[in-house]
Amino acid sequence: MNLTLKIWRQKNAKAKGSFVTYKLEGASQEMSFLEMLDYLNTTLIKKGEDPVAFEHDCREGICGTCSLYINGRAHGQDSMSATCELRMSRYKDGDTIVIEPWRAKAFPVIKDLIVDRLAFEKILEAGGFISANAGAAPEANSIPVPREHADKAFDAASCIGCGACVSACKNASAQLFIASKVSQLALLPQGRAEAKSRARNMIAKADELGFGSCTNTGACEVECPKGISLAHIARLNREFLKATL
Repeated sequence: MNLTLKIWRQKNAKAKGSFVTYKLEGASQEMSFLEMLDYLNTTLIKKGEDPVAFEHDCREGICGTCSLYINGRAHGQDSMSATCELRMSRYKDGDTIVIEPWRAKAFPVIKDLIVDRLAFEKILEAGGFISANAGAAPEANSIPVPREHADKAFDAASCIGCGACVSACKNASAQLFIASKVSQLALLPQGRAEAKSRARNMIAKADELGFGSCTNTGACEVECPKGISLAHIARLNREFLKATL
């Protein structure tokens, strides 16, 4: 399979980047998308050229580091999947693929396709935790939790912090990320201690870091590789109002 790859290349955060076109021959439809990039880098290294820098770790859709904007969509054309889960069988011989990093003020480019997502960690530091010493894992039935609440908390906790929601949002809002972290704690008894400050502090930190506001366009839910619902943003808004009124 022969492909035309238009890839964003940027030497560092201060350099001016641009798209560079590569003609890749011999790619296989059996490859994953990241394996295809590995193959490209192997060919570049053999030519004495600088390989394309991109992030990856588990390659199992768990870690969230494989954050690429592919043909105008976060993580590519497949729904509810990370870039590492995207297969080259999705493409055909002769296709042109445009690959670029997340675009957000709060996610500055480090190099090529790698962005700095430390902003997410700073938001978590502002309130995405419980201060109580929980000790060892308690017996499952010692603190009764309604099944509905447990299921919703688990859904929220599936967020992998990849940043697709920010990249897909026209305002570069981090509300779905914040909402998932607030919901997984607000729905459980252990998370109520910080309820009055958690949402307020996390939203304030997001504003400080340059994330935009949510206007409920729904792009974040569509592009989230874990399918996290917008309903969690509604819960975040309720928690925020209760903390401020």
